[in-house]
Amino acid sequence: MKSRETKQKDLDALTSSLQTSTSALVVSFNNLTVAKDIEFRNRIREAGAKYQVVKNTLARIAVKGTDFEQATESFKGVTAIAWTDGDPVVLSKAVSKFMKDNADHYTFKSGVVDGKLVDLQQLTTIASLPSKEELISKLLFVINAQAQRLVTVINAVPRDLAVVIKQIGEKAPAGSAPAAEAKAEEAAPAVEAEAAPAEDVPAAEAAAPEAPAAEAEAAPTEEAPAAESEEKAE
Repeated sequence: MKSRETKQKDLDALTSSLQTSTSALVVSFNNLTVAKDIEFRNRIREAGAKYQVVKNTLARIAVKGTDFEQATESFKGVTAIAWTDGDPVVLSKAVSKFMKDNADHYTFKSGVVDGKLVDLQQLTTIASLPSKEELISKLLFVINAQAQRLVTVINAVPRDLAVVIKQIGEKAPAGSAPAAEAKAEEAAPAVEAEAAPAEDVPAAEAAAPEAPAAEAEAAPTEEAPAAESEEKAE
């Protein structure tokens, strides 16, 4: 039998732990085996919660002045409390599933989740919700998916442009270049024909040197009287 001092220490520890918790679930059990008790405790521990079989008087004193005081009416008969300061959904999932799979041994009495009193039906509804980790995982997936789509769109712009340019090149007529060359060749004779009159200029220039020859022929006729005058003077 526990001494008064030991009972006071247990009360202080339970009171302190419950004051920092967000949720607590009250259960009862019967015809319980040691193996099943260990299994349930392990499930609660995996959910990041604590579990303790308590005396009803001790439980009533421990929850006084807290949100869990709403569950005082459940502290009758065999009582055990599972509580957590973490995600209440995780604890609700663990307890709800275990109660369902072991209905011949365990019974759910009541609970307080985030300050609200809940029954078994409400607990089952809460247990069906995604946990915080699942929500964060889904949120990250959505964010990553949107980012991946954005990268795909950005990469698609130059790639699509290259495809369009390639398609334009493939759609261009194969004989378009030779046709342009043929037009250029047809235009060339026309240019030469226009430049042909320029050949008359050298002909005129070639005729110009004949003028000094005519002047040379005319010069002796002017010198003849001068020669005659000289002979007379002699």
